[in-house]
Amino acid sequence: MDLKKSRTIVLNKGSEEEKRHEILRYFHETFDLDEQLYDHLARDKAFYLRPEPLRHPLIFYFGHTASFYINKLHIARLIDQRINPAFESMFAIGVDEMSWDDLNEQNYDWPTVDEVRAYRREVRDFVTRVIGEMPLSMPITWDGPFWVIMMGIEHQRIHLETSSVIIRRLPIEEVRPLVGWDICPLQGTAPDNQLLFVPGGKVVLGKSKDHPLYGWDNEFGRHEFEVWDFKAAKYLVSNNEFLAFVEDDGYAKGQYWTEEGRRWVGFSKAHQPLFWIKDVQGYRLRTLAAVIDMAWNWPVEVNYLEAKAFCNWLAEKKGAAIRLPTEDEWYRLRELHDLADQPYWPGDRGAPGNINLEYWASSCPVDHFQFNEFCDIIGNVWQWTETPISGFEGFEVHPCYDDFSTPTFDTQHNLIKGGSWISTGNEASRDARYAFRRHFFQHAGFRYVEAEQPLAVPQATYETDGAVSQYCEAHYGRTFFDVANFPAACAAICLEHMQGKAKNRALDLGCSVGRAAFELAREFRFVHGLDFSARFIRIAYQMQEKGLLRYELHEDGEIVSYHERRLTDLNLRQTVGRVEFYQADALNLKPQFKEYDLILAANLLDRLSKPAKFLATIHERLNEGGLLVIASPYTWLEEFTRREDWIGGFRKDGEPYTTLEGLRDHLQHHFILIAEPRDIEFVIRETGRKFQHSISQLTVWQKTAAEKK
Repeated sequence: MDLKKSRTIVLNKGSEEEKRHEILRYFHETFDLDEQLYDHLARDKAFYLRPEPLRHPLIFYFGHTASFYINKLHIARLIDQRINPAFESMFAIGVDEMSWDDLNEQNYDWPTVDEVRAYRREVRDFVTRVIGEMPLSMPITWDGPFWVIMMGIEHQRIHLETSSVIIRRLPIEEVRPLVGWDICPLQGTAPDNQLLFVPGGKVVLGKSKDHPLYGWDNEFGRHEFEVWDFKAAKYLVSNNEFLAFVEDDGYAKGQYWTEEGRRWVGFSKAHQPLFWIKDVQGYRLRTLAAVIDMAWNWPVEVNYLEAKAFCNWLAEKKGAAIRLPTEDEWYRLRELHDLADQPYWPGDRGAPGNINLEYWASSCPVDHFQFNEFCDIIGNVWQWTETPISGFEGFEVHPCYDDFSTPTFDTQHNLIKGGSWISTGNEASRDARYAFRRHFFQHAGFRYVEAEQPLAVPQATYETDGAVSQYCEAHYGRTFFDVANFPAACAAICLEHMQGKAKNRALDLGCSVGRAAFELAREFRFVHGLDFSARFIRIAYQMQEKGLLRYELHEDGEIVSYHERRLTDLNLRQTVGRVEFYQADALNLKPQFKEYDLILAANLLDRLSKPAKFLATIHERLNEGGLLVIASPYTWLEEFTRREDWIGGFRKDGEPYTTLEGLRDHLQHHFILIAEPRDIEFVIRETGRKFQHSISQLTVWQKTAAEKK
């Protein structure tokens, strides 16, 4: 089968063995296609260049798509072993643009390309065995083990596209064209665009959990909206149509740009689209791995800010309400054309647009793929919308990937729709919902509309994730039943024991939404806050960046209350410059997290899958004489820690063996207990009338100057 025509898998039809074989084939097709993409790099040096400062070099993504399989299978507790723990830490977090990503090159000692290739082969062989041996039952659903396999495959296909954008930004001498990845030869005069009538109607979006295709968390739930009549451009905006804006000095005319857009223009010094190259002969166009004569009849590729400025410019010229479409308007246009979804496109005719790599490794003319009166409803380039992404009603995160969508629910990420020439798998399906920061580049352009329907103004959002909101309140909100704030109390005890000691670096491990890290920074010169959950880390980072949190709490049934908390109210605003938050796995930390004078691990121990491993290695992160402070209610649950991995809370040799005894035994070679254990209460508010009251035992351990024998 042609790798560039493979399609995602229907998960509710066929026998178990047929589906196992189909998934195995799809996995290998995906891996092979990913390998082909990196063959565009002319030499190994290109893997280490960084043409986009808000993304890692390509060596990261080369390792990331492989390590993702191992990390997610491990999180899902489908495997116990790791293949290369160092790689699976280094290549773990690939959100790219999130502000808590560690993009500091000084923190990375990148392996060689050959080492990563060898690792990829190991992962490929390992996952092949997992697919062949893991129990499979039909249908494959959100809760099943094979959902995690599909998650890895579809994740790899996302990075096929995002990595291609990075390759497209590399110096031309660092890339090479590949046979089979052909540039569209169709170039010519661009058609004149025109606005065509689109009747309004109800749009219903959102998948149910029994949908036959794999989906990311933001695709599930339900959304209904009544779209008014509007007009939409017949074609995507071509390079030629956009040229008029450039020649009218549109990049220099601030009245066409949003405030965010003006800041971006000032920072980037942009005066034309990113992939246009101007020389003495005029404009040329950078494709994936070549520079060609300008294809004036291909779609222009810009970020949202440029697309929005063009619409404002055109609105002034036409005296009409020109803007980008909303997500609802895009779906209304699509549904009026009764397009089959991928993978159900007729096999004999191929994809109905320039999508799924079924035609070219580039854009093509904006009038080549026609859908009745319109062209390029799907494919060619992604289409920017006016809609910041958020979850539909009923949204919930998948427990194995809690940072796929929620970091983008910040009103700063706008949806792109329709897919591009290199969008494959889930990206090429009807319900795909991908969003990027408005200054980011993908293979994305736009179609404009003329519409009178008002746009919903993005509001400063209230956190609605129930578990996250509960911890926002527990860290920054009210106290209940005369129980002191738990993270603040833990930090105060830490500082009490640090009197007379060096207070240079501290680590708040399992920091949740960050209160203890800020409290430690009252006296420490620098504090790292690390948590496995992106849902928590984004709150900590938001509090650091804005000094403000808004969240809702359940009161009674469907009734909620709204709350706002500020760092200034806690006298913590002055600490923000001494704290950094990162998403991290406490059992597989990156090398740079070391040389601390204090490590606080509050309510972390009994949530680790391998607590003994944590206790056996944590001394490596501490300076001599440094303190390890552990607080835990010792709530051992097999949901988090297999029974054989508990460090206490069971009978040993017929006698009760407590977790405190287990701590003594596991830490005795590197630590001494320097204070009597203390009980620290904490309260989690669930509703207005339901509270969880627990007691955590806090112990303070000092790292000894030499190993005790």
